[in-house]
Amino acid sequence: MGKIILTGDRPTGRLHIGHYVGSLRRRKELQDKGDYEKFYIEIADAQALTDNYDNPKKIRENVLEVALDYLAVGIDPNKVTIFIQSEVPSLCELTFYYMNLVTLARLERNPTVKEELKLRKFENSIPTGFLTYPISQAADISGFGATIVPVGEDQLPMIEQTREIVRSFNSIYGETLSLPTAVLPENESCLRLPGTDGMAKMSKSLGNCIYLADEPEVIEKKIMSMYTDPNHLRVEDPGKVEGNTVFTYLDVFCKDEDFAKYLPEYKNLDELKDHYRRGGLGDVKIKRFLNNVIQAELEPIRNRRKEWQKRIPEVYEILRKGTEDANKHCLSVTNRVKSAMGINYFEDSSLVDEYVSKYEEEN
Repeated sequence: MGKIILTGDRPTGRLHIGHYVGSLRRRKELQDKGDYEKFYIEIADAQALTDNYDNPKKIRENVLEVALDYLAVGIDPNKVTIFIQSEVPSLCELTFYYMNLVTLARLERNPTVKEELKLRKFENSIPTGFLTYPISQAADISGFGATIVPVGEDQLPMIEQTREIVRSFNSIYGETLSLPTAVLPENESCLRLPGTDGMAKMSKSLGNCIYLADEPEVIEKKIMSMYTDPNHLRVEDPGKVEGNTVFTYLDVFCKDEDFAKYLPEYKNLDELKDHYRRGGLGDVKIKRFLNNVIQAELEPIRNRRKEWQKRIPEVYEILRKGTEDANKHCLSVTNRVKSAMGINYFEDSSLVDEYVSKYEEEN
């Protein structure tokens, strides 16, 4: 079996540039490289319900929004299978089997889960589904035999938990499941893009995101209000680059050729940083430069999205066909899992043969 790639997103809202640099851009690169047997992208609506169970309408409304964002960044449905998680029943079945392979204590130690619990302030009222969503994610990955999983840095603990479950299953029932490997963004600054307010995590709930679908004037407003160096009060003051959100974004998005277009008095980002550190360079100037860079990056994405928005029935059909394909593939893996566990009762007549022999001997 060749390389199988699986990745995805929870449909809790439109996707933002944190998703873009953390995994979407990497997915497009992997797709265009073509070095894979199958490539699956999941819209993880069932996992999104673990902390939105009281508002399923929100998840339903965002399924197509996320699909539009995928198509807008250049995901090609002729090369990649996009599917809806809840419409693949085998994933629930695998999750149920894997629950026996993970302790409650191990789930509670998962760094990603701990951070998300703190963010959502569940305290002692933790929904069981939310606590066990790493198991569901393990089912998603192993259910498609995925060997490559493009993720952001914050998802590494989830991939490690999947690897533990796979190793445990294979140890008990024999070599059945593929061991996945995480693929991170190559640019270190892309590992976790901070919010526009300087917070460590870009989050819809915190309102510190730049969305892929944002209009130019909205993007400009968000960039011009971005967090920089709080001690850089005057243009002549020396400024700090480290921890400065504007420079973090420039590390991610700008290229040397952008300076020739938008800021020709500098050759590259290093020169810009050096000037800011010395003093004599204002925040407004660097924010305007960043705005030009990000606008150029997002304009073709936004335009493609608007074109796809005119073809919603076609987008819906892409999801339907992709989900049909995903169902077939995942069912074949689930059947292998049940066979390894010996619970494929009606596909394996040896159980009947054993009992026939047993009672023939007794008689």
